[in-house]
Amino acid sequence: MSRLPLHRLLQIWLLFQCCASCNCGLDPKKRDMLMKLEELRRTGGAVELDEREKLLDAKLRKLQEHEMKAGPFPPSMHFFKAKPLIEQSPIFSLLQKMPKGGALHVHDFGIVGVEWLVKNVTYRENCYVCFTNEVFVQFIFSSGQPAPRPLCSRWTLLRSLREKTKNITDLDNSFIRNLTLFTEDPDRAYPSQDVVWKRFEKAFLGAYGLVTYAPVFKDYLYEGLRQFYVDNIMYVEIRALLPATYELDGRLNDKQWSMQACQEVVRRFTAHYPDFVGARVIFTVHRGVNATVAIKAVEEAMTLQRNFPDTMAGFDFVGQEDLGRPLWYFKDALSLPEQRGVDLPYFFHAGETDSQGTEVDQNLMDAILFNTTRIGHGFALARHPVVKDMSRKMDVPVEVCPISNQVLKLVSDLRNHPAAMLMAEGHPLVISSDDPALFGSSGLSHDFYEAFMGFGGMSFNLGTLKELVLNSLRYSSLPSQTKEKAIAALLVKWDKFVLESLL
Repeated sequence: MSRLPLHRLLQIWLLFQCCASCNCGLDPKKRDMLMKLEELRRTGGAVELDEREKLLDAKLRKLQEHEMKAGPFPPSMHFFKAKPLIEQSPIFSLLQKMPKGGALHVHDFGIVGVEWLVKNVTYRENCYVCFTNEVFVQFIFSSGQPAPRPLCSRWTLLRSLREKTKNITDLDNSFIRNLTLFTEDPDRAYPSQDVVWKRFEKAFLGAYGLVTYAPVFKDYLYEGLRQFYVDNIMYVEIRALLPATYELDGRLNDKQWSMQACQEVVRRFTAHYPDFVGARVIFTVHRGVNATVAIKAVEEAMTLQRNFPDTMAGFDFVGQEDLGRPLWYFKDALSLPEQRGVDLPYFFHAGETDSQGTEVDQNLMDAILFNTTRIGHGFALARHPVVKDMSRKMDVPVEVCPISNQVLKLVSDLRNHPAAMLMAEGHPLVISSDDPALFGSSGLSHDFYEAFMGFGGMSFNLGTLKELVLNSLRYSSLPSQTKEKAIAALLVKWDKFVLESLL
């Protein structure tokens, strides 16, 4: 990627300093240089576009101007209400076709559209359903009548239930509603972060019995890669709990089986789609566990990395940050790899909070101290200038997930997202989607739209998109040689995208 040479940046800065030091009144040149310096600093500002890219940039700018004036403005609205407007946007159409590199922050149970789960998986043989006291669903595959569960109705074979149901479409739609967060009135349905997080975790539990069935586990992962590939994504890093999968007779498979399954599926997928670079797993554990369980989890992570070096990327904690234990609580567990001479990369969720001054708010500091490779969400980073400066100097990027942050009630109007300031400063970051299946969004296109239009307005351009796309591979966990080849392949796709977008 061509960037403005360093000597040119210094030249502009020195000229500005010279103009600023003289008492020459309101100098238009000084104003122009000041605007140029701000432009150069923001994400993509130093990217030099070729002639074709300039033509596409001009086309993109006209679309931006129209959309900014047309109203209502989608990033200012809740995504559930904005989605139909976004999907009518010519900019969104352009972003769908744009090669987006990698998705670096997505979770295992949130990568496949729930319609596939309901209309494919729940129609398979031996699938049972029960309904909880809170009118939520749970599923399980079994060769016989499953054992009853507390607070759940008697298990019913889904095939039999559908045979007795007059309107199967309504039944399937009710399952879909249980497995997503979508609602027509999100502000009323989710009045607080705790309420939406509780609903969020119930949706995961609803999918749990489907996805952890061993045959489905492999099909699910393959379908997830396919859905991301269709959204012009060539690489994925999946944060995975690697729960025990089960067979039809109830036998359980361990984490080694799950990692082996992931490796096999990725190899099979890349054989079918050679331009897909691959996928890696970041092993995760819930941040509500105690210190003893955390030590065991980190030991498991080191074992998995040793046994699956090509598939295993590193380790992280997941779950609602405000209600979980802070990173410092796990300091003994997180110190184990260094003590044993093992290089286990960390990819910590940190700063997914708006509670300033709490133990949880210190997670950003501890993530840096534990040498995190990337910062997941980093919503609170703007409130920590020292940590922000350290992460910038250490080139530790923030994984920004706009739609997730809005749906989980950290911010309502995406124009006010802290990432807008980070991008204005040129802070290293990538755009990702967290749990797109639960939000009803695509692999990356919807999040790219919200970031591009919401964070930057008219200040972002094609150079911004190009830098973000390249960042997604630059900051991946891919080995250096593979990364170089992937970036080269991405640039070929980018040039083709630019040319076709001008036709």
